[in-house]
Amino acid sequence: MRRLFLALVSLLVVAPPVGAQSRVKDIAQLQSARDNQLVGYGLVVGLQGTGDSLRNAPFTEQSMRSMLDNLGIATAEGRARLKNIAAVIVTANLPPFVRQGSRIDVAVSSLGDATSLGGGQLIMTPLRAANGEIYAVAQGPVSISGFQVQGAAETVSRGTPTAGRVSGGAIVEREIEADFEEEGSLTLQLRNPDFTTAIAITDAINQFGTTQYGISPAREIDSRTIAITKPKDVSPARFFASIENLMVKTDTPARVVLDESTGTVVIGQDVRISKVAISHGTLTVRVTEAPRVSQPNPFSDGETAVEDNTFIDVSEVGTQLGTVDGTDLQGVVEGLNRLGVGPNDIIAILQAVKNAGAMQAELVVQ
Repeated sequence: MRRLFLALVSLLVVAPPVGAQSRVKDIAQLQSARDNQLVGYGLVVGLQGTGDSLRNAPFTEQSMRSMLDNLGIATAEGRARLKNIAAVIVTANLPPFVRQGSRIDVAVSSLGDATSLGGGQLIMTPLRAANGEIYAVAQGPVSISGFQVQGAAETVSRGTPTAGRVSGGAIVEREIEADFEEEGSLTLQLRNPDFTTAIAITDAINQFGTTQYGISPAREIDSRTIAITKPKDVSPARFFASIENLMVKTDTPARVVLDESTGTVVIGQDVRISKVAISHGTLTVRVTEAPRVSQPNPFSDGETAVEDNTFIDVSEVGTQLGTVDGTDLQGVVEGLNRLGVGPNDIIAILQAVKNAGAMQAELVVQ
């Protein structure tokens, strides 16, 4: 029983206890300080025969000829048969307050039928925002974390060799217009919306503001938004730096998260399960075909015949009836462990318990 308990506890990820102290900067962010997404289309060259087959990816050949024309190189007529070039989509996040000339990382993903981008070089690629304006230009060697080795009868791969990154590969050419220094008010947004946490942050900021500046600068708007008025004679950056390290007691709703693809179960601290009886079993039916060949006697007029021979085995395991009564998180975990089931079975059980109305928590299935 102890071995089973330890094995299943390793599969159950327990959320941190409610009431944990967290800094304001870890649970909320400034509304004006957000990333902006950039995207571009480019070419990766220098691949060792792992690029696009130009017959199946005609846009790669068109892009290659257009690039050579811009470089003043006339290309001959006819289809090229190169395998060392690949068309890619380049994406990046433009951080807040970034200045012209700064470098940011970019992600590179194959667009055609290239098998690997390893060893390739990304050619100068403009990156545009949603408004169509160019904000950065990317170029540099592509680093990948996966590989693929292929033989005549077998292929071995790990990771995704058709996607990679260029560390510091983009140079910011245009800044996002933001005059943070002239901001008279700030807006905080909680990463996990919760009214209790929003009130706790507001009270902590007001207590600090009353002590340091003689005012109550914060006002809660809803479960996600807090409006803050900047005191006079202090810069927005200095004021936010003074409140972002305030410790706040956070709160979260009771929630159970199930990931069926990986078998992961996350149970929140406040999850409660009313006393229920559970019987979870697995019915296995195994059908085995073992045909027998009947040969005629020598020099006879008989024919070879095949006789059907079928074996059917039916087994049912895990049909015992157990009870789960979770007055606290430890009780829920111990009750599930007593059933002696695996993570996938636990997911099915928790879904059934929720449908029965015995779980006082939100159930999230990913």
